[in-house]
Amino acid sequence: MNSPPESIPIVRYIGIDIHKYYVMVGGQNRSRKWVLRPCRIQINRFRDWVEKNFHPTDAVVIEATGSVWDIHDIVQPLVGKILVANARKIRQIAEAKVKTDKKDIERMINQLLSGVVPEVWVPPVHVRELRSLISFRWRLNKQLTMSKNRLHSVVQRFNLDLPDGGLLTDQNRSWWEKQEFSDLTRFEVEQELEIVAQLEEKKDAIDQKLAELSNTEPWASDMVFLMQIPGMGLILSMVVLSAIGDITRFPHPKNLISYAGISAGVHTSGETNRSKPITKEGRKELRWAMVEAAWAAIRSDSYWKAQFKRLEKRMHKNKAAVAIARRMLVSIWHILIKREPYHHFDEETIAYKMLIWSWAMDEAALKGMTRQQFAKYGLLRLGVGEDLERIERNGKPRRIAPTEEVLAMKPELEPPG
Repeated sequence: MNSPPESIPIVRYIGIDIHKYYVMVGGQNRSRKWVLRPCRIQINRFRDWVEKNFHPTDAVVIEATGSVWDIHDIVQPLVGKILVANARKIRQIAEAKVKTDKKDIERMINQLLSGVVPEVWVPPVHVRELRSLISFRWRLNKQLTMSKNRLHSVVQRFNLDLPDGGLLTDQNRSWWEKQEFSDLTRFEVEQELEIVAQLEEKKDAIDQKLAELSNTEPWASDMVFLMQIPGMGLILSMVVLSAIGDITRFPHPKNLISYAGISAGVHTSGETNRSKPITKEGRKELRWAMVEAAWAAIRSDSYWKAQFKRLEKRMHKNKAAVAIARRMLVSIWHILIKREPYHHFDEETIAYKMLIWSWAMDEAALKGMTRQQFAKYGLLRLGVGEDLERIERNGKPRRIAPTEEVLAMKPELEPPG
């Protein structure tokens, strides 16, 4: 939110209600008299209109919708103060039987004048762009799942024996050609197989772009801390970072847990006090990523597996996994705020996690480093493993580049003095 200098008083309080093809705008003064009658402006005329009609003495509230940031960026430099309101909460505050565009504007202005606008954080451009890319990947993956499900339904419909190694692997594409289908069914299967191949290619391209971004500032300095945590892979880490944005805006881990919507609900009335399911209010992609990471950590890490076993004795396994996700999010808050290594891993395990990160990147994303050099680069940024040059995992020895080799490429890591 931008605030005007103290010498510039706010004269008009303006509400903006965004629709698909138009924007509704209206403004009142402090006495709640209309000084800008509610009017409808077509989206394609909005920029020119606000440049002529908005002033530095205006305070503006916008309800958060899909296109809110484009509108925000147009309005923000022209006015003295701008707030983006949580759409769900603003409706809870102003539930009404009569709902018109004018009434919506009036309620928004009343909340602005009363100082009760449920304000949301305005993410910088790089956060918005990463969120958009991840949302695109999400939609692509949904389409891919739908096509795969339709192919599985063909198998069930004709009671076919599934091939070894997976229905849609490259080596089993020829299996489909051997099946005796009608011309129409074969045409359908061929189209679905083509769609799956194209979508998987697009998804791989997005994943490689995310890998490149993970080793590019402003994301790289936080990624190195997230990637050391069990259950956190490249994609999940980037989803978490895009949802969080700036970790310092959460003064306490509880704020971050609430933001993810995985805090337990509570019902308190009189002498009744009982817990309820998680709120699910917040960023759903952060909630999804943390639950996915929790299950991965439960399967692969002894510490979180033991925590899960204890919780599973008194609750359903799904609830136990959510509880693990909540605890992992607390760990993430501490690690990102304090900029420290993960306490439950030794240096070799962290080095292996850095190698896993490097394996998800192509040469362009590695930016001139070998995978062994990248692993040591990660260790040095975490302040551990300076003398580590070899680890062993799954019975295989793996080399880590010497510190001197990486410092020659990254002299900024040299300790001062």
